[in-house]
Amino acid sequence: MKVLVIGNGYIGNRCKNAWGEQAAVESARNLNTKDDALKLLDKHQPDAVLNASGRKGEPNVDWCETHQMETIIGNVKLPILIAEACQERKIYLLHMGSGCIFYGRSPHPDGAWRESDFGNPEPVYSRSKWAADLVLSTLPNVGIARIRMPIDSVSHPGNLIDKLASYKKIIDVENSVTIIDDMIAVLHTLMEMRGQGIFHVTNPGVVRHRDIMELYKKYVQPDHENEWITNDELVAQGMATRGRSNNILASENLEKLGIHMRPALEALEETMKKYR
Repeated sequence: MKVLVIGNGYIGNRCKNAWGEQAAVESARNLNTKDDALKLLDKHQPDAVLNASGRKGEPNVDWCETHQMETIIGNVKLPILIAEACQERKIYLLHMGSGCIFYGRSPHPDGAWRESDFGNPEPVYSRSKWAADLVLSTLPNVGIARIRMPIDSVSHPGNLIDKLASYKKIIDVENSVTIIDDMIAVLHTLMEMRGQGIFHVTNPGVVRHRDIMELYKKYVQPDHENEWITNDELVAQGMATRGRSNNILASENLEKLGIHMRPALEALEETMKKYR
């Protein structure tokens, strides 16, 4: 299977490096029209496209609050024109979504959000990701892979391990997480199967930030120290302009396809060992 990865960033290059010669990666920087996207498709003639492009802000998503139009163009307009080109060429598209469209507990008894649930996003970034999901999920031959809190064995600013290790103050909350090594395999399988609809690509189970930092101290830096604060204190102390999305995702649609990911805490410990 020949894959075109659109998005020359962290996730896009991790996938490209793992898939080797069967994958090509292209920046989305010069994609402004459907014709631009068609030229990329005709150049590479892929069997499937992974859209790993988007705007999440630098140094963090607070950037999106003051750069609304750039965020909307990158996270809504761009995926639509890529999808338009893929529909015209009849090429399967897997779009990278985000679990950040959900805030707090779901209305289900277990508090976990399903793929069929409607988002309740507040910040610009989350709203833009939800907007793309709403329209792309109506199309045939399209899949949406939502990830949460990426945890990687490779050091990178986008890796949650690197992020938490760099903070003096950390909130201790429960979340679903995506182990990148597992995600790479799942994305490839979804493209092979041409899975349609929305998929929560998260490892089963719940992880707290405290779990991550305890393993970081065990395997990486025993003398590491940090202060624990609440989500409200994060905003009150000026470290964020808005509260962060914290949630638990149920991954029902992967299970329906027979795709299984390792339990989150088990995969986290193995990943931390590799990270060391």
